[in-house]
Amino acid sequence: MQAGSDGRKPKVEEYMTRDVVTVSPDAGVREVASRIAESDDHSGFPVCERRRVQGFVSARDLLLADPEDRIFKVMETDLIVAHPEMKVTDAARVILRSGIRKLPVVDDAGNLVGIISNSDVIRSQIERATPGKVLKLIETLENIHDTGFHQERRTVVLEELIPTQSRVYADELEGRRYELEHGLAEPLVVIDNGGTLLLADGHHRVMAADRLGIDEMDAYVVVIDHEIDLGMARTAEKEGLSSLVDVEVVDYARHPLVETTKRLQSDARE
Repeated sequence: MQAGSDGRKPKVEEYMTRDVVTVSPDAGVREVASRIAESDDHSGFPVCERRRVQGFVSARDLLLADPEDRIFKVMETDLIVAHPEMKVTDAARVILRSGIRKLPVVDDAGNLVGIISNSDVIRSQIERATPGKVLKLIETLENIHDTGFHQERRTVVLEELIPTQSRVYADELEGRRYELEHGLAEPLVVIDNGGTLLLADGHHRVMAADRLGIDEMDAYVVVIDHEIDLGMARTAEKEGLSSLVDVEVVDYARHPLVETTKRLQSDARE
């Protein structure tokens, strides 16, 4: 997914499915199992009472259940759900990190307003470095600074890089690790500002490489003819970024806008 034309990153409410099929907690196991068996699209359903999410029931939950039981007895109640205002990229991290396929979306009152699946977020942003991206960076720098730039392809030493991003995400590190181990990782994008190497793109790749004990990586290097005052360098200094050890690794399995149905139900009773 790309950011909107205004630079804003898309939210869950823009990509979720709003017409969600649900079942009642009082529905029978036999009935719901039949609905799943007859459906090509559903392997489970959110369980709702007056649109308020109570849990989720999947085919797996029904396998060993008594056909005469009610759904509330077999459904999963500790269910991860998202908020419509959550960024799609963050929902993608939750889905990928948790290994779930569908994430119910609830509003502030705990009412079901949609559902977002792994297929909805499969195109979520992943770091990718391309020559076109480098050219765009050069054009941006030329528009801001009155000086010359040129591009080189060379190997850079990771410990010499100054990061310009204060955090990376644990789930994406796993993906970059796989790419590195299989020779699939794309080059970094680095700015050589008078000998100071600023990492412009590829922070997850660099952090994954560091964990693998890799000392050097291939990079597209934008070389500045003479040292200038770069905004990203000021940002790095302001955030105390001088080496890779200063970059925080964030586990987004619990995003601020991610709740569980148990928590929602508890809040509702208070």
